[in-house]
Amino acid sequence: MLEVFADLSTPLVADACLRGDVPLRAAPPGIGAVVPGHRIAGRALPARHYGSVDVFLEALRGAEQGDVLVIDNGGRSDEACVGDLAVLEAEAAGLVGLVVWGLHRDTPELVEIGLPVFSYGSYPAGPVRLDEREPDALATARFGPHLVSDDDVVFGDNDGVLFVAAGRAEEVLATAHQIWHTERDQARRIRAGETLRQQTAFDDYLARRAADPSYTFRRHLRRGGGAIEE
Repeated sequence: MLEVFADLSTPLVADACLRGDVPLRAAPPGIGAVVPGHRIAGRALPARHYGSVDVFLEALRGAEQGDVLVIDNGGRSDEACVGDLAVLEAEAAGLVGLVVWGLHRDTPELVEIGLPVFSYGSYPAGPVRLDEREPDALATARFGPHLVSDDDVVFGDNDGVLFVAAGRAEEVLATAHQIWHTERDQARRIRAGETLRQQTAFDDYLARRAADPSYTFRRHLRRGGGAIEE
């Protein structure tokens, strides 16, 4: 999955979701890689955190090569729920990364380990609580307004993290590649002196919109094969 995602980005995947009428599920703003430039793509392995690392160890028992551990810590800002030992264990289980709805710690060690970790940021203190565990602790993970399961694929890069239903992922990636080729051609033509307004026949769009207020720019782009707003 990471190889297929290599030439793409989360913005392209997001645009492809919109074009294909696939539910767009993005992690809340602020979730980013501990090491800038790190990327992830793989099946979601969900786990809800209640104050103890045991839930991660149990989740890893069902891990498959290439999975991404998706940790639900409720977006808490008063504790770090994952550190170097958990990340090392995830790496040993064959995971390609972790995304945390919360905070991490042991930043220098995580940088040294090199396994991509996405979170809200760092915090020195770990949890001091131990909450009651929910029955679906390993079935789903909440991430902002979204519910993530092992039927989802995770994509992450410098722009953020997205969750896409696994059954639609191949279709979404194919569309994202089409958008990428179109946008690269548009960028090349701008550099060559042909403005985006010229490429998209923008004056024609304005004239059509004046005659028909319901005529949108997205509809106009689809008529001409452009790509800028999905």
